[in-house]
Amino acid sequence: MNKFYSAGAPEERFYMQLALEEAAIAAEQGEIPVGAVVVCQGAVIARAHNRREELQSPTAHAEMLALGDCSVALGSWRLHECTLYVTLEPCIMCVGAILQARISRLVFGCADPKGGAVESLYRLCEDPRLNHHPAVTRGVLEGECGQILTEFFGRLRMKDSKVTRTDSAF
Repeated sequence: MNKFYSAGAPEERFYMQLALEEAAIAAEQGEIPVGAVVVCQGAVIARAHNRREELQSPTAHAEMLALGDCSVALGSWRLHECTLYVTLEPCIMCVGAILQARISRLVFGCADPKGGAVESLYRLCEDPRLNHHPAVTRGVLEGECGQILTEFFGRLRMKDSKVTRTDSAF
């Protein structure tokens, strides 16, 4: 079974900060602000952020894009010596890709109670029926990771309420 470790080592915070930079780029582009970084043997191999709106693709999650770029860079789909840092708990699709890529370690910032497949809704990384179980660290820069999402959705709600008030005036 997989274990959840407490977060906070300096290198974890460093790489999560890079993922947060990617999330900020996503927010600026009107995408849900999630960022991901893949690290292998101490080197950043790939960075990505959500691009679903830009690419009009349901699979353009930060994790999927980063894993794909990492595979190309390393010339292999087997990423067994890599760690994935992501600002939000991955969904079912992304955990599936993480397991298929044989990522050795997953580090995420904040939980996703509506779609998380690591601990919130499902526990796929520790499912004994599956043949791969990455180590998982949760909560690295949790506050910052949650804050960027809260602020993004707050701005979206505010924008929607202004449109609704304007529309109702006509």
